[in-house]
Amino acid sequence: MKTEERSDSSRPAEEPAAPAGRAGHRPDLVAAGVGALLVAVACGVGWAWQSADGRLQAQWPPLLASWHPHVGPGTPAALTVAAVVVAYGPALADRLPWRRLLLTAWATALAWIFSLALIEGWYRGIARRLTTKHEYLRVIDRFDDIPAALRGFTDHIVVGPPGNWPAHVAGHPPGATLTFVWLDRIGLGGGAWAGVFCIVLGASGVAAVLIAVRALAGERLARRAAPFLALAPFAVWTGTSADGYFAGVAAWSIALLALAATRRSLLAACASGLLFGWTCYLSYGLPLIALPLATVLLIARTTRPVLPFLAAALTVPLAFTLTGFAWWEAYPLLVERYYQGAGGVRPYAYWVWGNLAAATLAVGLATAAGLRRALAATPSAALGALHPRRPAPTAEAALTLLVLAALLALLAADLSGMSKAETERIWQPFYFWLLPATALLPVRGRRGWLGAQAGVALLVNHLVWTGW
Repeated sequence: MKTEERSDSSRPAEEPAAPAGRAGHRPDLVAAGVGALLVAVACGVGWAWQSADGRLQAQWPPLLASWHPHVGPGTPAALTVAAVVVAYGPALADRLPWRRLLLTAWATALAWIFSLALIEGWYRGIARRLTTKHEYLRVIDRFDDIPAALRGFTDHIVVGPPGNWPAHVAGHPPGATLTFVWLDRIGLGGGAWAGVFCIVLGASGVAAVLIAVRALAGERLARRAAPFLALAPFAVWTGTSADGYFAGVAAWSIALLALAATRRSLLAACASGLLFGWTCYLSYGLPLIALPLATVLLIARTTRPVLPFLAAALTVPLAFTLTGFAWWEAYPLLVERYYQGAGGVRPYAYWVWGNLAAATLAVGLATAAGLRRALAATPSAALGALHPRRPAPTAEAALTLLVLAALLALLAADLSGMSKAETERIWQPFYFWLLPATALLPVRGRRGWLGAQAGVALLVNHLVWTGW
């Protein structure tokens, strides 16, 4: 990788010529149009299917939402944040010193998430979200004795025995619930603190992705991606769902491994492993983050961090297992619980592609256009990475591989059938790594694509009541 792409210089590098066969905006617009068409078809087919028999278990498919046009206290702030980022984001991303860019991107993401959440008001948009009947805060008092609660955790997953867990507690390993138990123990109990915690950690994922992209693909592409990450449409669901918190933790695991692989940092490798271990105990679907993690090592062409990473990662399952919770015993019970509820009613035939329509809304049309470019570059990028005698991947190829790994993880989750609906929320840990594909778009037109991204989020948040 070229040295100048990793420098801290605040001056942007010149844009290289577009690769042959990929110049021009028309294919990008076609890709965005295909994404919009997918959403339209999913809405039409979903509405007809739900009206016919109600089996989709979603009032406004492909989103878990209901039609309700509205404005709220956060509307002026959300419009202002969007306008400022569209107008000034690309130029600032090019010129700010690197560390200041990281802080600015994180702060902008915080402002964007908070303003979108506040469209529904403080109580409904933030303070109440994690206190509903399905959520983690409903069981805080059942964890007074944490070791005892962990030993008996699997006894309450399946519906039937007395005292079964609420849906989200049963649907996740206990690390998710323990997070909110510990917040309560240090005096940060209640829905407001829990919501703010998830927003702050979720927004921090923006900085983590930028750090990883810079380490693996160079500073130029990281700077190009920064405004798109800060103005991500899936911020609608980051504020506030626990999945935003999960996404932040997973993002930092990948970022730290990227630093370990490129800077030979033992501390970063261990920290990455610990976070990955914890990620696996936040959600049963997040071991799939191993795909981007492995791709980091492939791009960097090193296995040096593997042993410290694995040693640190294994401490988390060891601690839980010794305390009395076995992940591998709980997962089959979670599958049974899933099919006892909406998962057993929702038709796979719709959601296997309807999920992708929800994902399109979550990542935005600019990401759809960027993914077209990434997929077009995939054969050469993959061939270069896998061929031992070829030079290290170019910046563009490295970014393509990282995006492709996240896309494969998302598709694996989709095909599993364990993510029928609600993927606009659940797949946030994967969405973070799709958005850097926007860095492959030409510099000219960035403001238009940013406006399209903001427009998706603003329309969704103002036209429907989201379930999360």
